[in-house]
Amino acid sequence: MILDSKIPEGPLAEKWDKHKFNVKLVNPANKRKYDIIVVGTGLAGASAAATLAELGYNVKAFCYQDSPRRAHSIAAQGGINAAKNYQNDGDSVYRLFYDTIKGGDYRAREANVYRLAQVSVNIIDQCVAQGVPFAREYGGLLANRSFGGAQVSRTFYARGQTGQQLLLGAYSALNRQIAYGKVKLYPRTEMLDLVMVDGKARGIVTRHLVTGKIESHSAHAVILATGGYGNVFFLSTNAMGSNATAAWRAYKKGAFFANPCFTQIHPTCIPVSGGYQSKLTLMSESLRNDGRVWVPKAVGDNRAPQDIPEDERDYFLERKYPSFGNLVPRDVASRNAKQACDEGRGVGTTKLAVYLDFADVIKRDGADKVAQKYGNLFDMYAKITGEDPYTTPMRIYPAVHYTMGGLWVDYNLMTTVPGLYATGECNFSDHGANRLGASALMQGLADGYFVIPYTIGDYLAQMPSTRVETSHPAFKEAETALKASVDRLLSINGTRTVDEFHKALGQIMWDYCGMARNAEGLQFAKQEIRKLRDEFWRDVKIVGVNEELNITLEKAGRVADFLELGELMVDDALNRNESCGGHFREEFQTPENEALRDDENYTYVAAWQYTGDNQQAVLHKEELKFENVKLTQRSYK
Repeated sequence: MILDSKIPEGPLAEKWDKHKFNVKLVNPANKRKYDIIVVGTGLAGASAAATLAELGYNVKAFCYQDSPRRAHSIAAQGGINAAKNYQNDGDSVYRLFYDTIKGGDYRAREANVYRLAQVSVNIIDQCVAQGVPFAREYGGLLANRSFGGAQVSRTFYARGQTGQQLLLGAYSALNRQIAYGKVKLYPRTEMLDLVMVDGKARGIVTRHLVTGKIESHSAHAVILATGGYGNVFFLSTNAMGSNATAAWRAYKKGAFFANPCFTQIHPTCIPVSGGYQSKLTLMSESLRNDGRVWVPKAVGDNRAPQDIPEDERDYFLERKYPSFGNLVPRDVASRNAKQACDEGRGVGTTKLAVYLDFADVIKRDGADKVAQKYGNLFDMYAKITGEDPYTTPMRIYPAVHYTMGGLWVDYNLMTTVPGLYATGECNFSDHGANRLGASALMQGLADGYFVIPYTIGDYLAQMPSTRVETSHPAFKEAETALKASVDRLLSINGTRTVDEFHKALGQIMWDYCGMARNAEGLQFAKQEIRKLRDEFWRDVKIVGVNEELNITLEKAGRVADFLELGELMVDDALNRNESCGGHFREEFQTPENEALRDDENYTYVAAWQYTGDNQQAVLHKEELKFENVKLTQRSYK
């Protein structure tokens, strides 16, 4: 199969505008004849559902939470990028495009990234109109701050609650359409399969998480906005419920999975404190605007940070990368923190941490000013660690945060399954091998508000408005298969809990497919994952029945998918014999320990096709063409 990205012809800056004119339209009277399913109600899903309903389509929105307000998008703290150039510091649409391409280590599509930069400016206006309380300067203008991978200030923020405030804006727009009857919301409902009719996505099969009822829902098109797969590592900054099931079940129905090994490790996470933890807590990247990262120069220095004089501290990011300092991209900051700890210069009881110190900014601006900018983040840190970050440096260490890989989509955000779209973190399209901070919210809202409403119409305009009823054999077959899968899980009655298997998988993934990878470790991980998967299907313990609230059963289905996805991630990492962004193969690095790309052989998107259970996935390649930026060794020095 040839992957057709459907990138429009013409100059980069004109592609999206020309494409919007050339796509086919559905007239207002006909829009009400079409049904669209949106799975996920975070920023990408809520914005898409609200906008499509506003246009006149009939929308069904599904989320496994009790309310869209609980989507994981609320956890994004630091901000959202947009090329407004309010600071008059040299920003532009092209600079945001360039920073994103470079930040992703030249492994993203130029056309998609440029479109993202273009529509970023519209997102801010949309959100302000919704009442999102962005921070403002004294004179009333919207404030901006810096983020990693950029030398301009383009990040809009609402204190340390940006994701939550943006989600409330999208949620209000969604609620308006629910009240009008254009959106029907299905909370506490999880998608467990995709239904195909005549080779097209025509619906989903769901399980109600409270009653266990399995139901089918039909539509003319399906949009997945279900987030990333970072919880394959068990410990991550993701919400505990975040999972890959919807995307993975779509993969098994023919949607290619792209670049699964491109996972992001965030440098400013509160370190792991014990085996009892079920998730990790992120400290926003915005803190690196004023916080200085350092470790003792001497190996094994156990003194309190206040007792270590300046000349015995190593501000290693400032030393190695004088141009960007503490605001280097996340993959660079994470690898350097790991290296310092591997050298024996880590701090804290586990020695797997570095300091993030605010003494200088507090001395310069005062604690009150710092509290105005970061107060809720400082409070969160104090409650979790019992330490006061105003007087003692924070301790941070890298942790799994975001996944740049996801379902392969073309320029229209359609997967390889006709009628199935993927938006936000669920797709692979905009970030390459590393995502810049404050770009996740940007992509989610860009896809939902400003991309999918145009591109889905092009597909619907070319198909009849005739509905497929859920009595169709394809739906009944999917329901039967799903019930059989649930019965199989419940019948195992083994001795080990679902969490035991999930933790074991997470440890394998972190040790061998985490911040650093090598061929020997990846081959070992593949064998271990297969063994673990066999043990899971032989010895997992699931209590209760299907027809009730059964959290163990929910988890089991998700972990079963993670056990398969983990192996594909390892395959992808083994295939890519280079280092780029978040994918760091130890065999491929520069003398300065930076990522060493192989542009001659690996300038492509790796899109994997499912071929059957326990069968090797087939690799398809979408060659990436760079006509507007020059492929160079990424440098932040």
